[in-house]
Amino acid sequence: MQQQYEGYKDLADSLKSASALLNLERKSQLNQDIITICNHLVNPSFRIAVFGPFNHGKSTLLNAMLGNRTLPIDLIPTTGASITVKYGPDVRTRIMLVDGAEIYRSGTEILQQFATLDGNRQMRKDVASVEVFCPHPFLETGVEFLDLPGTNDRDEQDNLVREKLLSADLVIQLLDARKLMTLGERENLRDWLLDRGIKTVIFVANFLNLLEPDEQKQVQNRLLFVAESFRAELPPGFSNLYRVDALPALRARLKGDVAAANSSGLAAFETALQNIVGILQPDRGSVRLPRVQAIASQIQLSLKAKIDPIALEIKSFDEKQNSKIEIKQKAANLIYKGFTTSIGELRDWLELPKLLTKYQADAAVALAENKFKDWQTNTLKKDLNQLQLAAAKWLYQAYEFFQEERPQDLLIPFPSEPQVILPTKPNNSDDLSEPGSIAVGGGIGWLLGGPVGAAVVGSISYLLNKNIQKQDEQLAKESYHQEVAKLCITAIEDYFSNFSSQGLSILNEYERKAEKVICFEFSQYPVEVTNKRENLQQLQNGFNRFLQELENVKILSNYQPYKEIPKFTNTNRKYSPQPERFKISPEKDPVIKQQQENTAKNSGRRVESVSPPPPPKASPSPRKEEVEAKFRDWELNEEIARMKAEMRSPGSQTGKQQNSTQSNKAPTQPKSQTEKDKITRAYGILGLQAYASQAEVKQAYRTLVKKWHPDLFVNQPQLLKQAQEKMHLVNDAYTILSDK
Repeated sequence: MQQQYEGYKDLADSLKSASALLNLERKSQLNQDIITICNHLVNPSFRIAVFGPFNHGKSTLLNAMLGNRTLPIDLIPTTGASITVKYGPDVRTRIMLVDGAEIYRSGTEILQQFATLDGNRQMRKDVASVEVFCPHPFLETGVEFLDLPGTNDRDEQDNLVREKLLSADLVIQLLDARKLMTLGERENLRDWLLDRGIKTVIFVANFLNLLEPDEQKQVQNRLLFVAESFRAELPPGFSNLYRVDALPALRARLKGDVAAANSSGLAAFETALQNIVGILQPDRGSVRLPRVQAIASQIQLSLKAKIDPIALEIKSFDEKQNSKIEIKQKAANLIYKGFTTSIGELRDWLELPKLLTKYQADAAVALAENKFKDWQTNTLKKDLNQLQLAAAKWLYQAYEFFQEERPQDLLIPFPSEPQVILPTKPNNSDDLSEPGSIAVGGGIGWLLGGPVGAAVVGSISYLLNKNIQKQDEQLAKESYHQEVAKLCITAIEDYFSNFSSQGLSILNEYERKAEKVICFEFSQYPVEVTNKRENLQQLQNGFNRFLQELENVKILSNYQPYKEIPKFTNTNRKYSPQPERFKISPEKDPVIKQQQENTAKNSGRRVESVSPPPPPKASPSPRKEEVEAKFRDWELNEEIARMKAEMRSPGSQTGKQQNSTQSNKAPTQPKSQTEKDKITRAYGILGLQAYASQAEVKQAYRTLVKKWHPDLFVNQPQLLKQAQEKMHLVNDAYTILSDK
């Protein structure tokens, strides 16, 4: 029991927390109901309220049950406050005033001053609560009685009664056997009891003794119909209608006349009441939680009405922001792809084997002909500049687009010109007609024009083609001009080795600096949007906590929790493209493949993002639960629209009755053959027999929506087209069968 009590306390706290999120007006009906039910949840006593219109004998019945004139009774409406009767060793009365003052008196005479209507039949404004303590054994079991003011007299009294009924575990409604229930009493049964989860109700018919015997039987049958139609939730085997002649019962109790008390119906009623309470009292949760559920539904509906517009507003703002971000993101990715492709081409070009294959022969010849500087300017530099500009233009384009960091020019310098020192000329050489052995200024121009010059140039081509580096055993047999050619080839190889090494190093550094150029920063959200987002986060988290607390006490909800919202931080963030963002297979793109190989070989570094990228990605295919949730939302909207249409139409109550009657009849037969064929096809599309009920149509439509909703196939183009066509047919069929 203690554990259950703690659970109710947690539930009460949760109700208060959810109410605080709504900022309800203090005097609003929902706020008053929440306060009442929270106080009731933690009340260990089992409370029985006596309820009914004025002058129905409520206080008289209670006095009869208590065995004395504890409560004020009269022929005019007297009870002007809600009087709680509790157990006490002697009869005492405690009055709590609004200002906090307490009046504690022996007996109950003080009730005439504070708990009855004044001369103008108005309730006192300064009374907060009225309690009477009485030494009755039934009260000693933890039971409290609640004597309520009569209804159908003043709005102020009705409001008080409506509020207090929510704090009752069991309601005794007095009926006047002399007249049928009024329209107001029937409305109170629905609005004050049923709609608020109060179904533990016992009806007590008073004044039946004032009718003739034949009339008594007829009236009792009518009252029995009223009681049975209420669908009270009492323990099995107990009736919810009893006869008690209240005034004769009180007189019999005051005189100690047991037989008269029995004939008045009081004894039978008291026995049944005590047995019912004995069953319900140990498990008060089964009685109280339905009231909580009714209020919880109002809270959830109110929270949804507050949350969803804010969520929609923020979603709209985010979509606009994300649209801008996505454009920048696409631009960054495209620029990065172009840049990495150009860098890859330049890196590939700078690889030593590629440089030697493409340029070594011409460079060695140019060196032998003393034209290396011209060749470097007109050929090598021209090719390098073209590749450098191709890479650098992407960074300038990024700067123009994002205005982040201004890029630097990509400049790869050339090494110094190759230097060649000629070997000593053989003495027995017959093929050299020119003297001298030292090349001047890094060239061998003195050989040009003679037979040796031509021989050296020819030897360069021959040696490169024959791969003289692998023919070490022939070195001693080489001619002088071949030896000179080898020196030229080696000098060029050293030149390109320095050029490649330095160039790749500069390129790696340039690529690293490019990360600060090809990126963009997310600006902070406006303060107004940030505040709304934090408010939304608080509301949704509170809504989810409330649902969880309801689930803990087995209270079902018609709503699903909101998806968990990550904690929002409004800080500037940067987006930088990363290699893995591009889904181009290296096997299909040789440039990227070579770029990856070169990067691994020369630097081993990878491009990383400066900061985690926050922009939203493309939404994945929704789960079936999300599609079902969408359907439920649509279904709810359809139902609300129908209800609004009924409310706007004249004679809506009549319309409802007609609709209800018509829904039980067979569908109207279509007039023309065309209409018949159209409806038959619609049933076939939904997989139904002809003239199936609307419930079957709706269920079939629900099943097909879950199966063929296009959102389920967004990543499967062929199935998506099929699903769209199928849903088009299903929607048309459902519309036809709903409108007929």
